[in-house]
Amino acid sequence: MPELYFKGKEFVYNHHLTVPYRPLETHPDKSILPPLQGEGRGGDGVSGNLIIHGDNLHALKALLPHYAGKIDCIFIDPPYNTGNESWSYNDNVNSPIMREWLSTNPVNKEDMLRHDKWACMMYPRLKMLNELLSDEGSFWMTLDDNEAHRARMLLDDIFGEDNFVAQVAWEKVYSPRMDADGFSKDYDTILVYAKDSELVRLNKAKFKQNESQFTYLDPDTGKKARLRTLRKEGSGSLRSDRQSMWYPIQAPDGTEIWPVKPDGTEGRWRWERATYLRESAATPCRVLIQQNDTGLWEAWVKQYYEGDAERPPSTIFRHSEFGHTHEASEEIKAIFGKSAFQTPKPVRLIQGILEFALPEDGLVLDSFAGSGTTAHAVLALNAKDGGNRNFILVECEEYADTLTAERVRRVINGYEYEGTQKEELFRKKVNFSTLKDAPKLLREIEHLEQVKGKRFDKISKTIKNDELLVVGEKKITERTEGLGGGFTYCTLGQPLDLDKLLTGEQCPDYRSLGAWLFHTATGEPLSPVNVREEEWYLGESPSYHVWLIYRPDLDWLKSRDAALTLTLAEKIAATDKEKRHLVFAPARFVASKHLLPLGVEHAPLPFALYRFEKD
Repeated sequence: MPELYFKGKEFVYNHHLTVPYRPLETHPDKSILPPLQGEGRGGDGVSGNLIIHGDNLHALKALLPHYAGKIDCIFIDPPYNTGNESWSYNDNVNSPIMREWLSTNPVNKEDMLRHDKWACMMYPRLKMLNELLSDEGSFWMTLDDNEAHRARMLLDDIFGEDNFVAQVAWEKVYSPRMDADGFSKDYDTILVYAKDSELVRLNKAKFKQNESQFTYLDPDTGKKARLRTLRKEGSGSLRSDRQSMWYPIQAPDGTEIWPVKPDGTEGRWRWERATYLRESAATPCRVLIQQNDTGLWEAWVKQYYEGDAERPPSTIFRHSEFGHTHEASEEIKAIFGKSAFQTPKPVRLIQGILEFALPEDGLVLDSFAGSGTTAHAVLALNAKDGGNRNFILVECEEYADTLTAERVRRVINGYEYEGTQKEELFRKKVNFSTLKDAPKLLREIEHLEQVKGKRFDKISKTIKNDELLVVGEKKITERTEGLGGGFTYCTLGQPLDLDKLLTGEQCPDYRSLGAWLFHTATGEPLSPVNVREEEWYLGESPSYHVWLIYRPDLDWLKSRDAALTLTLAEKIAATDKEKRHLVFAPARFVASKHLLPLGVEHAPLPFALYRFEKD
């Protein structure tokens, strides 16, 4: 496979392994609902919904011990790297190249290495996101033409090209830009990858069928149906395209029907012969053979009216179904009363993705949270169908509290909207012919103002893109009811430094240290339900039972009580004699030759002050 090379790749290839572990610190005063009593999904005692303020690379490392392999869907909307965003490369990579880059921030259009910097920024984050994704999970990333092609090569390298699922075009505008220089850029790209393409879960889309199209009443079932010719139409419809789909079908009078096009060209059927035989013999029969107006026999497929039906996801997301950028901006204005974010995504877009990618109790992660649309979409879906979906948002910018989390607070609790409601009253193309009859046009507008003017505070008249637009404007105050739910607001604590761990400079709590050690030793997330702190037990991996003898008390850690003894080792071994036991402890008072027969292995916690008092 061709390899993508970018400047700095050799320095970031394994950078995700060197990122320090920083435990999550909760902030009840910024949360909706206090942390739950008991355990959340991640095992840290917080609610299932999290909003994390901090560097997203460090935040992903903080999530790994709790959520590795547990995330059902990842959606990210990273910087598009247009050259106008002024984002900064700030990863602390130990390389002279990267140090130089840190001094040339922010990244702008004049930066000749901006694509290399973007790739270096994304690579370690994509590595960690891949670790967090479940085996059945899917990854979704929005971009435009600036980096979409490079992103595919990054994702092929990290996820594997066999796990590419789709490249979706989202129609982000409801009409082309008439003032565009060259092409009107009407879509963004959404790249979709799987952790495992053979296991990935993608739900079908639900949609309402148009009943007026089902005009055939099937006498066999009494159901409404629409008829679709069995002969393939459009591209790939020739006999030479699929030779196996050129075969005769027997008509009721014994003659043969071949998939010949009206112009006499040899075409093909939609189905293979085996499929046709199966469907024509089924009950009810989905095949109808009847004569047309010219007396020729034709084969049709009966598609029954089902009301609400399902369909596979399409690689084109139309704005009519998935929203557009103007809609997203209006959603932000409605919540905050102003344009609080430059490039939001519409709720309908994220909601549609989640309907494809999440079960009703699934978990979605957005590590470039921005305005918090992903959380809004989750809450809206749960309110719609009673689901129990959860979200984790990560935002590094200072507006994580005042914008990202604040939007979620308002969506949960409800909010008042003060703004201007606009209604289009008249639209007409303006050209030379229109100008010749300008008095008539002005009379139409004057009449419109007289009839509808009382409903509005103001009627504005503008000409843009050769169109005359008349809009009624009215100031309104509305209250939108809350969707309910809650979340825990978190920041990142100080990095756990093993050299400082037991010197008194850092004494993390049992579960934070335990989650980190368990994941480091096993590669598995720590399951909170199995932790028995009073017995020093963390949990079980396929290879080990893992134990941690620890209290966040420096004097206690220096005492004999913190050591692994033969008595304790025998007690640990007795819990399961079939599987090995890995015990983290500051010290041990038993020789390895006594531990190994028990199936117990000691993993020393680094501690330079092992001075145990003598009696």
